[in-house]
Amino acid sequence: MRATELGRSGVKVTDLGFGAAALGNLFTPVGDDEGAAAVDAAWSVGIRYFDTAPHYGLGLSERRLGQALAGRPRGEFTVSTKVGRLLEPLAESDGDDLEHGFAVPATHRRVWDFSADGVLRSIEASLTRLGLDAVDIVYLHDPDDHLDQALREAYPALERLRSEGVVRAIGAGMNQSAALARFVRETDVDAVLLAGRYTLLDQTSLADLLPAAAERGASVVAGGVFNSGLLADPRPGATYDYTTAPPALVERALELKGVAERHGLPLRAAALRFPFGHPAVAGVLVGARSAAEVRDAAAMLAEPVPEALWQDLFPAGVPVPGRPSPV
Repeated sequence: MRATELGRSGVKVTDLGFGAAALGNLFTPVGDDEGAAAVDAAWSVGIRYFDTAPHYGLGLSERRLGQALAGRPRGEFTVSTKVGRLLEPLAESDGDDLEHGFAVPATHRRVWDFSADGVLRSIEASLTRLGLDAVDIVYLHDPDDHLDQALREAYPALERLRSEGVVRAIGAGMNQSAALARFVRETDVDAVLLAGRYTLLDQTSLADLLPAAAERGASVVAGGVFNSGLLADPRPGATYDYTTAPPALVERALELKGVAERHGLPLRAAALRFPFGHPAVAGVLVGARSAAEVRDAAAMLAEPVPEALWQDLFPAGVPVPGRPSPV
C-alpha cells in the first residue's frame, strides 16, 4: 500500500490508516481476540499506520494496540497517539464509561490538561500502555475549548520533544477545520487529523484548513470519511457526526449512493477515495472493530473510481470553490 510522508517529518502513513477507537470498546464491547484479529487483518492488507488515544476506552485501546503490534518489526509501522486528557484512577469503579461513548468500567476520570507537564505525563503513560519506547506522531486531542493553553504550552512542549527526537511528528486532531487552520498557520505542525470535515457530505475545510495546509506544506489525515456511519450505509436512522442524521442529509446520502451504484460502485468506495483529490491529504483513517471491516475498507479503497462518477456527484452547476477533482 502506498505511503506518504507527513510534511517534512520523514514519518510516513499508508493511504489507509487503522483507527483504533473501537479497540477501546467504542459504544459496544469488542473482544480481545476480535480486536487482535482486526489488527492482524490490517497488517495483512498492507496498513502500516495505526492511530489511538488515551481517551479511547480509558487506555484500553492503547493497551490492545500495543499488544497486537508486539513482535512486529518496529521500523515498519507508524503509531500516533494523542495528548490533552490525563487519566486519573478512581478509588472505586463507578459504573461504566458509556457517558463518554466507551463500554468499559469507569476506573479512571479524564482530566483536561494542555500544560507542558501534562503533555509529558500523558506521553509517558501512553508509552507504558503501548509497550513502546517511542511514538511516531503525537496530536493535541480536541483542544477546542483550550486553544490558548494548547498553543501557549502544549504545542511548544511537543516542538521541544520533536527537536530532541523523542517524537518524530507533531500536530493536532479535531472535528472542526477552523482551529486546525490556525495551528497550521501559527505553528510548525507536521500534520493535522481532521475528522468529518472533508467528506462527500461536508467540505467546509476547503474554506480554511486545506488551502492553508497546501500553502504551508503540512499534511492532512482525513478521518470520519463516512461521517460516523451515514456514508457507509445511508438509511433513515443512520448516524451523522454521532447523532441521528436529519432527513435532509439522509436524502442527500441516498442520492449519492444512487449515483455511485449507477457507476457500479458502493458509496463506501467513493467516500474513501474522495479526500485524496486534495493535494494536502496524505491518507484516510478508518475505524474498524473487526477483521471483516478492515478487509472491506481496503477493498473499497482499491476500487477504481471513474472520473465520470465525480462529475455526476458534483455537477458543474453546483461547484464548491477550491475543491479539486478526486483521483
